Amino acid sequence: MSHYLRGKKILLCVSSGIAIYKTVDLASRLRKAGCILSVILTPQAREMVSDVVFSSVGGCAVYLDINDVKGGWIPHTELSRWADVVILAPATANTMAKIAAGIADNLLLATVLAATGKPKLLVPTMNSRMYENPATTRNIVQLRDYGWHIIDPETGELACGEFGLGRYPDNEVIVSETEFILAEKRLSGKKVLVTAGPTRERIDRVRFITNRSSGKMGYAVARAARNLGATVVLVTGPTTLKPLHGIETVEVESAAEMKNVVAGRFSETDILIMAAAVADYSPENPSSAKIKKTGGPIELVLLRTSDILQELQGKEKRLVVGFCAEDQDLIENCRDKLIRKELDMIVANDISSEDSGFESDYNDVWLLFKDGRKIHVPRLAKDEVAYRVVCEVANLQKS
Repeated sequence: MSHYLRGKKILLCVSSGIAIYKTVDLASRLRKAGCILSVILTPQAREMVSDVVFSSVGGCAVYLDINDVKGGWIPHTELSRWADVVILAPATANTMAKIAAGIADNLLLATVLAATGKPKLLVPTMNSRMYENPATTRNIVQLRDYGWHIIDPETGELACGEFGLGRYPDNEVIVSETEFILAEKRLSGKKVLVTAGPTRERIDRVRFITNRSSGKMGYAVARAARNLGATVVLVTGPTTLKPLHGIETVEVESAAEMKNVVAGRFSETDILIMAAAVADYSPENPSSAKIKKTGGPIELVLLRTSDILQELQGKEKRLVVGFCAEDQDLIENCRDKLIRKELDMIVANDISSEDSGFESDYNDVWLLFKDGRKIHVPRLAKDEVAYRVVCEVANLQKS
């Protein structure tokens, strides 16, 4: 479940774009995230996908008729009052044009017109020529002015067989943007630099030294910081994770590359969170060609890599948070690192357990502070751990 969405009332409004089948999956994801869901279908949308499908997948009521008034319960006024956030996906050119003009000739349109003061998220999807038509462009500008959050469509192959702008985005993006809309903006106006993932230190053209970091924790921290209102830059080593919506991402490979990016961005940063598992050693003389196999052993000389946090000492004062992975004497070793590197906080990660830490979706950590305090965050999903870490960062920023 999502910390930001758990228990939130979401009104999913569905118009008749061909991408409607993807909205069924969106309803499922929102339900699994812990939302309380209601769905409105336009008459044309119901012709494409049955309301029974949405009701079953979303575990919710589906509303269709603007005139379905029972016992004084008026659908468009009650649903617009009920919702914490309104999501319109997919949004057709016709539906957007009517909203921009204030037309309310079906239940969906009347409800969003009545949902004044509520956050509203719109996902336009259509043929690229329709999307780029000046009328549609004008309507999108108007809807932004009205306060709608709009997720731009992706470029790709469209249902009509053409290639262009207008493709429905990944539902992860829509869920992420909904989290952003609903989260308390405790870091508004702050610039946060986050590092994530492993680094790779090349031995030759095909081999390298690395570690087991998946980058999941660092990515979760970056997402949490953005949700809480910060402008986030993510500096990431090689991972298999998808890029994060709304976050500038800088990809690096080696410890040296990560150091250069962090040092270059440090002066324009309010908060640095070093969640990356940076390699401690790098081959002295990496080969420019593949090293051939021989009958005997080969000698590999490793040199100490630069300590990024150590090298930032003495520079402009910023709030700095480190991560420390240990398989023994966790608190003692991590507190020593906290002091040596003059950190404001360190996240102590116990990697001796097989069900949390590296490559897992879960973490069990201690938060250690320079004033001697410590807080235990028991085994939780990494997104939840990241939220708690970033909330403590926000507390430090205030103090």
